[in-house]
Amino acid sequence: METILITGGSGFFGELLVKSLLERGYHCVNIDLEDDPNHHPNIVSIKGDIRDEETLRSIFDRFKFSAIVHLAAILAHAVKDKSFLWTSNVDGTRNIAHFAKQYGVKKVIFTSSNCLWGEPFGRPVREDDPPNPVELYGRSKWEGEKILSEAASDGSFQAVIFRCPTIIDCGRLGLLSILFEFIDEGRKVWVVGGGENVYQFIYAGDLIEACVKALTFNGTDVFNIGSDNVESFRSVYADVIAKTGTRARVANFPRMLAIPAMKLAYALKLSPLGPYQYKMIAESFVFDTTKIKQKLQWSPTLNNAQMLWKAYEYYHTHRHEIENRQNVSAHKQAAKMGIIRLLKWLS
Repeated sequence: METILITGGSGFFGELLVKSLLERGYHCVNIDLEDDPNHHPNIVSIKGDIRDEETLRSIFDRFKFSAIVHLAAILAHAVKDKSFLWTSNVDGTRNIAHFAKQYGVKKVIFTSSNCLWGEPFGRPVREDDPPNPVELYGRSKWEGEKILSEAASDGSFQAVIFRCPTIIDCGRLGLLSILFEFIDEGRKVWVVGGGENVYQFIYAGDLIEACVKALTFNGTDVFNIGSDNVESFRSVYADVIAKTGTRARVANFPRMLAIPAMKLAYALKLSPLGPYQYKMIAESFVFDTTKIKQKLQWSPTLNNAQMLWKAYEYYHTHRHEIENRQNVSAHKQAAKMGIIRLLKWLS
């Protein structure tokens, strides 16, 4: 059976991907800084750091990999040490590319991000639009793309890069937990400037299908991925709230007040919402997914409201346990609100 190395397989999406690969008959090796929640006879879990070359060498000496799915990344809102983020995301990716070449791994699949852009386009973003990240995480993902593309340019391995918007499914928390807490407690759910902006998500199950298709795709390429029929934040939130039966309701925060307030709170380290997040809340961003549909024969199955509802249901059912979690990845725990808690009390 084929053996696949997954970096970051203990995280929110990594756990789901590993489970799916095991069900499809693959053998998996997971390296992650956190403990692996998956237990299966065909998985080997290694608690380690992809920046550590000796750890990686011992893994590559032990196993023969047909592919690497490189998910491991540190998020900006999850750490205060920006050097840790940069070295993990950039130097770690450089190590993965190096060992893939040295040990003859033929395929590297990398999850990049829509954080490569920080300004609205006024149209769907294509793969040939030049990246222009506005914060550290986005810059680190762009560096990762360049490292893999350059390493693959000599044909020693194929690199398939997926540029992903926010990945959502049961269990996705992080900054979304703030939204879910507002809804769960029947608070006002705030949108900026009327909430008519649209922002694309990707369902974890749909991203898994893309990764599986990439395993047999012949070539090095970059693909945008995301949901179809993207509706406004106001519409999506209202749809989810209607299903909850809570007293939550959508409320508008004037843009001229909201953006300066979010920028100031972030600068004073009072809020987890950085430049990427407050642009997401106030602007529109949608990927053009024509290329992936044509070349990988892929298509999404859930829209934003459907996947957000799945994630909220999980939060509502497991809220007490979630609030007591420790030593898990950033997307599997609730983000700290900071000064946003004051807004919740006023809502």
